[in-house]
Amino acid sequence: MKSHTDLQVTGMHCANCSARLEKVLNQLPEIEASVSIATEKAHIVYNPDNTSLADLIEIIRGAGFDAHPIRDFAAEKQARAAALQYQQRQFMLSALLTAPLLIEMLLMFSGFHFMLPGWLQFLLATPVQFWIGRRFYTGAWSSLRGGGANMDVLVALGTSAAYLLSCVVVLANFFGMMPGQPIYFEASATLITLVLLGKLLEARAKGKTSSALEALINLQPRTAHVERDGVMQELAVEQMRVDDVFLVRAGESVPVDGIVLEGSSSVDESMLSGESLPRNKQPDEKVYAATLNGRGLLKCRAQAVGTHTQLAAIIRLVEQAQGSKAAIQELADRVSAVFVPVVIGIALLTFGAWWMMGSDFSTALINAVAVLVISCPCALGLATPTALVVSTGRAAQAGILVKDAAALERAHHLNVLLVDKTGTLTEGKPDVTDTIPASGTTQHALMQTAVSLAQGSTHPLSRALMDHAKNLQLMAVRAENINELAGQGLRAEINNQPFLLGSPAFAQQSGVTIDEQQILGLQQQGKTVLVIARNTTLLGYIAIADQLRTRSRDAVAKLSGMGIRVVMLSGDNQATAQAIATQAGITEFRAEVLPQDKASQVESFKRDGLLVGMVGDGINDAPALAAADVSFAMRSGSDIAIEAADITLMRNDLMSVVDAISLSRSTLNKIRQNLFFAFAYNVLGIPLAAAGMLNPVIAGAAMAMSSVSVVSNALLLKRWKQQREVSP
Repeated sequence: MKSHTDLQVTGMHCANCSARLEKVLNQLPEIEASVSIATEKAHIVYNPDNTSLADLIEIIRGAGFDAHPIRDFAAEKQARAAALQYQQRQFMLSALLTAPLLIEMLLMFSGFHFMLPGWLQFLLATPVQFWIGRRFYTGAWSSLRGGGANMDVLVALGTSAAYLLSCVVVLANFFGMMPGQPIYFEASATLITLVLLGKLLEARAKGKTSSALEALINLQPRTAHVERDGVMQELAVEQMRVDDVFLVRAGESVPVDGIVLEGSSSVDESMLSGESLPRNKQPDEKVYAATLNGRGLLKCRAQAVGTHTQLAAIIRLVEQAQGSKAAIQELADRVSAVFVPVVIGIALLTFGAWWMMGSDFSTALINAVAVLVISCPCALGLATPTALVVSTGRAAQAGILVKDAAALERAHHLNVLLVDKTGTLTEGKPDVTDTIPASGTTQHALMQTAVSLAQGSTHPLSRALMDHAKNLQLMAVRAENINELAGQGLRAEINNQPFLLGSPAFAQQSGVTIDEQQILGLQQQGKTVLVIARNTTLLGYIAIADQLRTRSRDAVAKLSGMGIRVVMLSGDNQATAQAIATQAGITEFRAEVLPQDKASQVESFKRDGLLVGMVGDGINDAPALAAADVSFAMRSGSDIAIEAADITLMRNDLMSVVDAISLSRSTLNKIRQNLFFAFAYNVLGIPLAAAGMLNPVIAGAAMAMSSVSVVSNALLLKRWKQQREVSP
């Protein structure tokens, strides 16, 4: 029996670190791991019979890192703040010790020949190199011991070479040797200081990538007004139980998921759905944790608390998506895996080439150091995961829950989008519009027979009949031997007589004579017609219509404008499907598609070499959703559909699909920009350093800022806007 856990990992400094740790874990039997440098988390699937949580932590420590189980968000935030403060202190101390060395170098560049004594430079640079910079040595040792090489190896090699060369020169000068030979204490100390600055700025920027998730977590109130034993008391939300009765006053947030018992109000659910308009709440309607009560007093009963609320589910999905990897990241991972050894080789070649061309030892060494320093692969490793962390958080704010990064990436390439009609294009709340009894049957009798047959069915049309009968205060009679045929209708017995309720085609197959012209007229209005018969005797027709969602037509137009072919799937007959498709602005549709055939429709498009998306909401959509390359489920749909889908749309609006694809394209563009800049930086920087055209200090500054620029560029995804306006 497999289990899974998420661990917070500390001590990772670059993409090579996360790749190495992932490799170490995945080499172990019955363990599958994914490690993210952006979130600094490891998601591990393991067999608890063979490996315990303590074993996993020890394995990670053995690889040179540390780990602990995920704490609550507040504790993790406090720990990150403490780590950031420590980094700030280290940087400030390093900058203080480096400042005199840097000032000396700047004065020399300005034409003032002032030099601190060598022994003083040694005293200033040594604590920077071995005390403040010890993290690079420990990181490099752990990496090399694990059979890899990371950023720390490059920094340790580069700074140690400049530092040790300077020590040799100072010692030689003490004995009157090597006069006039330059020393490079300022280069080694400044490089470490600049790398620390880059890591500090990077940590601050990475902290902002999860701001959307933090905002979600902070939405839930800390306390609730709960009624227990007839007494109203204020309790911590963590103490609430299912079936607790609680009050939500005007201006307060709902503490847990529940159902309204008394009162009416408007509730802002934008944090769940991304929809800015508040929703009116009446008795028997659901309310969700962290949504904001605008006006009025609501008395509710708790239905889901703690980790079972809708908010908790959203947070879990966002964290899961942020820890997953997109296919495009594999390129960066492959490059990072061989990058450091290749750079070390280039640095050795640079040293050898300069020395063989007649340069002195120090010039050759410093040029090799510049190659080592400017080649840090941090920017390359951060290019993809930081963009994904920002985009999945931004998606959650817009009511789009992405299960994994690969789905978000695939959405960018969609060619065809198959759209289920009922509950996706339409409201999914069909209403009875026409009751047409045959000769010798009354409307009352027709409706009573229909509702008696429909009472055991969960089909949306059956529910529409039940709701209509409830409004008419009609009582159903007992039906027996019910046999329902998916997508066609049902047969049952009432008072030992056989009855039928279903589509016109189903009725004809059963030997019932129908008026095809009358039925066609109703179907051409976009109505679904049900036939009711006793044995083979027609009792009449009931027409049911489902209203098109407000923004469906606008969404279809935008999807077509994005170059995506929209195809509607419907179980309705050709005439009804044609009418709904026309209303929605869809030119291509498939009618009379049985539930079990929806998946085969997906497969038929995939066989043509197309990347296929599927939008649905019902249980019968689940196979098609699972078969699609990218699947979208409406929040109002069944749990099975949501489980099968890659992306859940909290807004119950086809425009959310437009938003998801738009965000996918923005994210992929941002990842490509980041990868381009990361690759271009190294492609340009390494030759310049090898040619002796880059001072190691300048190379260090460029390297430090490259990671910051990549993370900052990813943060621009926060500016992405969802579609809100409806076309006239």
